[in-house]
Amino acid sequence: MPIFLIAFEMGLTQGANAASSNAAMKTNTDTFKTTILTLAAGLAGFALARWIGFPAPALTGPSLLVMLLSLTGLRLEVPIILRNGCFVIIGLSLGTGVTPEVYQTAAQWPVSFLFLAASVVMIFILCKTALRRLWKQDRATAILSSVPGHLSYILGLSTQSGGNIAMISVVQSTRVLALTLLVPFAVGMMGYDVFHPAPPGLGMDPLVLVASFSLALLLGLVLLRFKVPAALLLGGMLLSTSTHLTGLVEGLVPQWASVPAFVAGLALTLIAFAVTIFFALCLVQFVDLPLPQVLIAFAPGGVESMAAMALIMHADPTFVAAHHVWRLVILTFMAPVLLGGTAANDDAPSSWGNKKGGSE
Repeated sequence: MPIFLIAFEMGLTQGANAASSNAAMKTNTDTFKTTILTLAAGLAGFALARWIGFPAPALTGPSLLVMLLSLTGLRLEVPIILRNGCFVIIGLSLGTGVTPEVYQTAAQWPVSFLFLAASVVMIFILCKTALRRLWKQDRATAILSSVPGHLSYILGLSTQSGGNIAMISVVQSTRVLALTLLVPFAVGMMGYDVFHPAPPGLGMDPLVLVASFSLALLLGLVLLRFKVPAALLLGGMLLSTSTHLTGLVEGLVPQWASVPAFVAGLALTLIAFAVTIFFALCLVQFVDLPLPQVLIAFAPGGVESMAAMALIMHADPTFVAAHHVWRLVILTFMAPVLLGGTAANDDAPSSWGNKKGGSE
């Protein structure tokens, strides 16, 4: 199955990350055994999801089962080196999809970017209002919990803002996991084939793949040095796009290589998802783009997860990746501006402990 391994690893990462926000991680454990246990749990989740008939089972199955097992206290974790390697492979896979047809549809992207920006702002306003009025969160916590994306950046800001780090972590992680599970079902209901992946094309020569991966990793690390969002994914995408367009490389990444806070988090996810659907429906009235593809591009989930989802669900991966990177660019500038004056306006005590928050 094309991109199976990537989708599978993304599922493991989303499940483990969501649960780790609510549970203390033990130290001095055997990383190898933990990795094997995590992979086994992910395979079981994939098999169960496939048997039940879940859409995109390589993504949804591991996400759900790994999260549930982690919440019982079982330590499950994906090594950073494996995760980062998969990010590079996703980027390489995205670049192979850049075709002349992509350039033809790219003329419609500016309108889509505007609708996405409006969607991000609306999601933020509604979620922040809900957290302030229903969950009585302080201003900093409400702002950072409501920003729809850029998880690591938002968690970094939370340590400086006086917000409740525990609340922010759980709400944001719940959003990412829930959207990973919700979007495949929604896209399937809109007519996309979410059970049968596209047939694989011609694979790259193994030596070319190794060279492409090495160069993409190097480029990704340079971008990471400059704090570019989704740096490793973008490194792979930029290198693969340039080599395919110039004819230096042909073929695809081969199959073998490419395949209450939780309540508040779920509530905000439903708000964000409803707003996403609304703006996606509005956009397709003005441009000739498939609604399921727009939904994947607008859903405020993890960049790498949504990119992998686009690959396995027949959506235009370049369109999806470009929109998620655009969302991160918006949030990079939006979050610090919204936090301005937080200390002076922070008049609502957090119901999750003191205003400075605590470590998890």
